[in-house]
Amino acid sequence: MTSTQIPAVAALADILARIEAARKAALKPAASTRLIAVSKTFEAGAIRPVLAAGHRVFGENRVQEALRKWPALRNEFEGVELHLIGALQTNKAAEAVVFFDIIQTLDRPKLAHALRREMDRSGRAPDIFIQVNTGAEPQKGGVAPEALAPLLALSRDSLSLPVKGLMCIPPAGEAPAPHFALLAKLAETHGLARLSMGMSADFEIAIRFGATHVRVGTAIFGRRDQNAGLESDGAEASDLL
Repeated sequence: MTSTQIPAVAALADILARIEAARKAALKPAASTRLIAVSKTFEAGAIRPVLAAGHRVFGENRVQEALRKWPALRNEFEGVELHLIGALQTNKAAEAVVFFDIIQTLDRPKLAHALRREMDRSGRAPDIFIQVNTGAEPQKGGVAPEALAPLLALSRDSLSLPVKGLMCIPPAGEAPAPHFALLAKLAETHGLARLSMGMSADFEIAIRFGATHVRVGTAIFGRRDQNAGLESDGAEASDLL
């Protein structure tokens, strides 16, 4: 193992320990909290040590990037679970349905219909999370909180999509706790059991509010190339596929 590989493995162990500590400190944690290691922009050489250490749940922002680097890694390591956490255009729905195990960024009726068509066509049905734009940020994907109910009714009830939970990315520079509390309340109201919230800087806070999935990239793999324009661990408007 090279010197550049050692930190990621040590960081993974540290993050897993911090997740467990946060769960023990929380008054009402979720039944379990899964770590999604956000590997977007990192190549196979950086990801392989984390896989070799036993971790199997990863998040990617872009369909084409995932298609390029993950088939070989999946052949090498069994049991990989891939989450799409970046904004999804309808023209990439077919590839996303076939390749990803969980799609976390459903946020509009057109995409819901596209996903239903591709699930019928392919016979695959990855679990779906609806992304909620809790901060009402125009540059960010996600359905407005007040528009969640009709989108959920269409997606889960009319189209029978396997909607399992909600996802959010709090605005940068704002306290994340109110956004996590809002997402948890929305999930409870609509009978959804899974909450994908919390990133490198705030996942311990998210666990206090019942996160079932936390998305951690920078704290495991290190800083990303500034030229990639993908510094956050979640889906940004600039990440359209």
